[in-house]
Amino acid sequence: MKKIEAIIRPEKLESVRHALEKMDSPGLMITEIEGHGKQKGITQQWRGKEYRVELLSKIKIEIVVHDKDVDKIVDSITTSAMTGKIGDGKIFVYPVEGAMRIRTREKGDEAI
Repeated sequence: MKKIEAIIRPEKLESVRHALEKMDSPGLMITEIEGHGKQKGITQQWRGKEYRVELLSKIKIEIVVHDKDVDKIVDSITTSAMTGKIGDGKIFVYPVEGAMRIRTREKGDEAI
């Protein structure tokens, strides 16, 4: 099992969710977060004055999947979240040692 963690632009959430639903992906968790990457925020203008926004709003999507599904889910997220501009986000893949569905006590792959 693997955990896929994707950090994306908030405006891309619906397109990513729709792409994952079309793939019959397992459940997912969504968290609103703030942060910055290499660019350390952005400079914006309002009423003729510049100001710096250091922490940008992002969405974190977490999904635990079978090993065989990792590449197609990562590809789906990448395709649906990409704008080609700085700040599109990142995807991380982590190993998962175990899982248990609380309701049925199913363990391992059966739990996802």
